[in-house]
Amino acid sequence: MNRLLAALTSTAAVIIMIATGCGNPFESAVPFKAKRIAVAEMIQETNDFSTVLTAEENFRSESLLMGEEILPFAKKEKLEIGGFIKAIEKHGRGSVEILPILKARSSSGGPLERDLYERFKSDIISGLRKSGKLDGVYLALHGATGVDGLRDPEGDLLAAVRDEVGPTVPIAVTFDLHANVTRRQVELATFIIGYRTNPNRDQFDTGYSAGELLLKTARGEIKPVMEYRKMRLLRGGGMVVDFLPPMQKVFREMKRMLKINGVLGVSTFISSIWQDDPELGWSTVVITDNKPELAAEIVEELADINWAARESTQLETHTPSEAIAIARTKTIGRKFGCIVFCDASDSVGTGTPGESTWILTALMNEAKDLVSYVPLRDKESASIAYQHAIGDTVTVTVGGKLDKVFNRPVEFTGKLVRKKEGRLGKAVVLKRDGIHLILTELPDPAARPGYFGEMDLSLWKADIVVVKNLFPFRIFYLLYNRGTVDVVTPGLSNIDVFALPYASIPRPIYPLDKIDSWR
Repeated sequence: MNRLLAALTSTAAVIIMIATGCGNPFESAVPFKAKRIAVAEMIQETNDFSTVLTAEENFRSESLLMGEEILPFAKKEKLEIGGFIKAIEKHGRGSVEILPILKARSSSGGPLERDLYERFKSDIISGLRKSGKLDGVYLALHGATGVDGLRDPEGDLLAAVRDEVGPTVPIAVTFDLHANVTRRQVELATFIIGYRTNPNRDQFDTGYSAGELLLKTARGEIKPVMEYRKMRLLRGGGMVVDFLPPMQKVFREMKRMLKINGVLGVSTFISSIWQDDPELGWSTVVITDNKPELAAEIVEELADINWAARESTQLETHTPSEAIAIARTKTIGRKFGCIVFCDASDSVGTGTPGESTWILTALMNEAKDLVSYVPLRDKESASIAYQHAIGDTVTVTVGGKLDKVFNRPVEFTGKLVRKKEGRLGKAVVLKRDGIHLILTELPDPAARPGYFGEMDLSLWKADIVVVKNLFPFRIFYLLYNRGTVDVVTPGLSNIDVFALPYASIPRPIYPLDKIDSWR
């Protein structure tokens, strides 16, 4: 009876405390100590074989922001930093201050101008210094960024950040799935997490995971330990997809591993084949909560699973003339949509200049009667055409200005039917017979139908649409696409690794060499 009375008394006391605003006694009596976390982003995927350097204007076309303007933009963008903010808002309980420093994101291209990278690095280090005492740093990086005259820029940036904040401040890093993870990066970062989708659909979720783990690390709730393995494996070309064989099994196993007690992160990095680096190759990274033996066991198992899936399906390719012949056979399909030509050798998404004229030339010679939309990056020609009035006949020479090894200049005369100025600089549409040549000052992969919509071009009215992207367009164009033809020409994004001019990669490496194990 006395025990029952005591229990009732205690319960009544709790109710009174809550009702009178004294708080919930079941919550921690000691509130979390306020934490301060700095955030910076530098994301660009580099094609090492391109001689066209990535400049500041390429970043401005995506996002180049400093300080307080970053957070509201990132919340709307809903990519890595947006996910990070969400995690901090949910788990921080109002006790975390986010200190945004730099947000720099560019479309793929050639290596960054060295001075531009050094400026980005200086901005980040200066921002860290001004931030005072920090409890953590989050870096949203790509992992396949190149810089003119500098190897492993992500490793170089991490070294500078580590020197600034010291050995004990946790540094969280997120990478694109196509990162080329180096030993230096692993040694300097507290943990590295990668996307788990290809084509990429989980940037927000990846940033969220990084935010949650970094906050728990800063509070001492977890102690991340990281193991990584490098595979002598060179596969890619856009067809290594998370929901299709053979990679489907790899990503399914990663989900299983994440459920193992003590595992904090599991990543596979399918390095870009258009990099030329002494450490090039696929990587696996596993993070555990102070369980190094478990991390080593799982990271090896994941590498074995990836190695078993190394025979990825490659594209069935055609010449421009063959592609046109195929499109002509799709008479009914063209009445209810369009045929999409994938310009696999000038894939802007892999960092090419986006000015190839091989498909355009074939259309001019063999398919003037078909309605076609052809995107092409040519700053000079777009600017010249933009000065004319709608309806004027304009003659320009396009292509062969940036990539003079594989590309050829072509003269094109057409009527100016559209012009506008926006994220890609000056953009125009020149119409010649059925050919609609879309000229822009900056490159774009045209991976989404909105690219053509911005120029008031209806995909329902086209017979042929050219995109400069290897895989994501196959999802985004489902409504319109009545057949995809993968077109190969001379170009910088050759999907055949045997044809790429590697000079620095490790050897032996599969499939260039016959090897039976990744170890």
